[in-house]
Amino acid sequence: MTKSAKTATAAEPSGDGTAVRSLPLWRNLQFQTLWIGTSASTLGVSVTDFTYPLTVLAVSGSPALAGLFAAVQAIGMLLAGLPAGMLADRSDSRTIVIWTEAGRAAVTAVVAVALITGWLSLPVLFTAAALLGIGQAVKGAAQTLLLRSVVPTEQLTQALTQDEVRMNGAALAGPALGGALYAVRALAHAVPFVFTAGCFLAALAGAALMKFVPGASQGPADQATNRTSNASSEGGGAAGSMLAGVRTLWGQPVLRAATLLIMFVNTIGAGFELIIIVILRHQAVPASAIGLALGLGAAGGLAGAPLVKVLHRLRPGVLLLAMCVLDAGILALLAVPFGPWWVAGLTFTVMLGLPAVRVLVDILVIRQAPPEQRGRVVAALMTLIGLGMPAGVAGCGLLLQYLPAQAAMLTLASAQAAAVAYCSTRRELRQACWPGQA
Repeated sequence: MTKSAKTATAAEPSGDGTAVRSLPLWRNLQFQTLWIGTSASTLGVSVTDFTYPLTVLAVSGSPALAGLFAAVQAIGMLLAGLPAGMLADRSDSRTIVIWTEAGRAAVTAVVAVALITGWLSLPVLFTAAALLGIGQAVKGAAQTLLLRSVVPTEQLTQALTQDEVRMNGAALAGPALGGALYAVRALAHAVPFVFTAGCFLAALAGAALMKFVPGASQGPADQATNRTSNASSEGGGAAGSMLAGVRTLWGQPVLRAATLLIMFVNTIGAGFELIIIVILRHQAVPASAIGLALGLGAAGGLAGAPLVKVLHRLRPGVLLLAMCVLDAGILALLAVPFGPWWVAGLTFTVMLGLPAVRVLVDILVIRQAPPEQRGRVVAALMTLIGLGMPAGVAGCGLLLQYLPAQAAMLTLASAQAAAVAYCSTRRELRQACWPGQA
C-alpha cells in the first residue's frame, strides 16, 4: 500500500540540481486556490445535475426525455474524451481549465436567460447538454494534470483525500441547495442556473489566480512545458497517438478487469438519481425534501474520506468487488418505498467506500502511467468507464416510462448483481496487489 504523507518534508530536486523542501499541503497556496475554485465548480454542477431533470420534466413531462438529456451529456463527454487527453498532454493545463470554465459559464447563462425570457425548449436543453458534456471531458483531463503540477508525489494521496471532501461536500450540499433554489419561483425557476454560472466563474478565477500565488516547487506552466517537450519527442508512433491511453489500460490484465467492472457499474447506475427523484415524486415528496435526502446521503462520502487508509488494507480487487456487491444490495433496498429518510440512509451507507475506490483507481491506474501519457490515460479511463452511460441513462428513462419506479430500481439491482458476479470470476482482479507489493 502506498504511503500518505502527513507533512511533506522530503527533499526534492529543483531545476538547478539543488534540494528544495515541499510545503505542508495546507500551506501550498496553489493547491488550496485550485481546490477552492474547483469546489465552487463542483458545487454548481451538483446543483444543476439535480435541477436539469426537473426542468426537462417541466418542459416535456416525459421521464424518457429527462433520461435522454443525461444521455446526450454523456455522449458529449465520450466524443471529447480522447481528444481531451491529447490536448491535456500537449497544452498548459491551467489555460485549458480557464477556457472550459468560461465556456460552461456561458452555456449555463444561456439556459438561465432562456428560462427567464420564456423561450427555453428541448433543442436548447439538449444543445446545452452536449456542450456541457464536452466541457466536462476537457476539464477533467486537464484538472487531473494541474493538480499533479502543484502537489509533490509524496503528498498526492493526502491531496486526493482532501479532494474527496470537495466532491462529496458538493454532492452533500448540491441537491439540497438545488431543490431550495428551484423552489424559488422568481426568474421562472432560473435561480439555480444563475448560481451555477457564478460557480463556474469562481472556478475560472481560482485557476487564473494560481499564477500569482506561491505553492509547490514546480508550477503548472513548468509542467506544461515538460509535457509539451515529452509529447514532441514521442514522434508519430503509437506512444504519441490519441489511443496511447487506451492501449495502456487494455494491455494490462488487472487494469482491464477493473475498468470493465467500473464500466458495468457506471452503466447500470447512470440513471440512479433520476429513478430516486421519480420514486420520491410519486410519494408526493416536495423537491426541496428530495434534494435534502440526496444531499444527506452524499454525506457518506465525507464520512468515508478518513476511511481511505483503513479500507486500503484490503487487496484492491477485493475492495472494488466488495463495494460493487454493496451497491447492488443498496439498489434493491431503495425499491422499498419508505420515504426520503430511507433513501438518505441507504445512499449514505453506499457512499462510505467511494473515496477509497476513487483513490484506489488513482493509485492503480493514473500513477502508473508514463508522465508524458498521463493525460491520455486519464481521458481513456474516463471514456472507457463512461461508454455505457448514455445507454444507461436513456435506458433508465425508458424503464421509468413503461415500468413502476420500484420495478425499474429492482431491474437495475439485478443487472448490477449479474455484472459483479461475472467480474468476480476474473482471477487477476481478485488477486491484484497494490503497486510495490508482491
